[in-house]
Amino acid sequence: MTTERTGAGDPARTLQLLWRDEATLSRRGPRQRLTIDAVVSAATALADAEGLAAVTMRSVAKALGVAAMTLYTYVPGKEELLDLMLDAAYARMPRTDTSGRPWRERVSAVAGANRQLFESHPWAATASTVRPPLGPGQMAKYEHELSALDGLGLGDVTMDAALTYLLGFVQGWARTAADARAARRDSAMDDEQWWAAHAPLLARVLDERAYPLASRVGSAAGAAQGGAYSPEHAYAFGLERVLDGLAALVDARG
Repeated sequence: MTTERTGAGDPARTLQLLWRDEATLSRRGPRQRLTIDAVVSAATALADAEGLAAVTMRSVAKALGVAAMTLYTYVPGKEELLDLMLDAAYARMPRTDTSGRPWRERVSAVAGANRQLFESHPWAATASTVRPPLGPGQMAKYEHELSALDGLGLGDVTMDAALTYLLGFVQGWARTAADARAARRDSAMDDEQWWAAHAPLLARVLDERAYPLASRVGSAAGAAQGGAYSPEHAYAFGLERVLDGLAALVDARG
């Protein structure tokens, strides 16, 4: 499966657009009907409704009621548009002041804000950000999130790595949670209904004596979670383990 990547467009043009560099933005041609923000909003609405694959220059132009070629006077292509979309989403994220609170609460708040981002914009979790959009939204997000780790005795490189570790967990969780929602939607069954339909068939072919651990643990987990996978349980359990891992690092530095 092809993964959309930020930072894939022309770097100079992308930075000009992200930071709205008035000195270099195009003023050629007739008076412009739209704004870059309007283009980004239309593309984001499409992605929210149908996923990133639905976002093309043609589809965004159609949503805005302009010719596809008109759109290129605002944004060079989809690569730059994706950076603009993600940076705008970052800019809208809440920046809760957690100063003075225990560090686990601060870090949990960062995780929660990113979870909210991915739940509001599922497409954002599918994009690779190994080369992040370096716009004002990204920088404000990074500054705020680093503050949750500041003052713990961690070096700068370790702070960055710890934040990357946390955000990687939340993004991975968001992708799996989205897959679970898609499975429910496509099958028209929730997990309990799906297992109820398959359990009698599995019981006929599965010898529990051959797989004693799998049978016992799988049954216990399924009964507790209402299925093989619970997004809520996975998030709560995973976040606690991430925090425990960071605690060992903080304690060692302390």
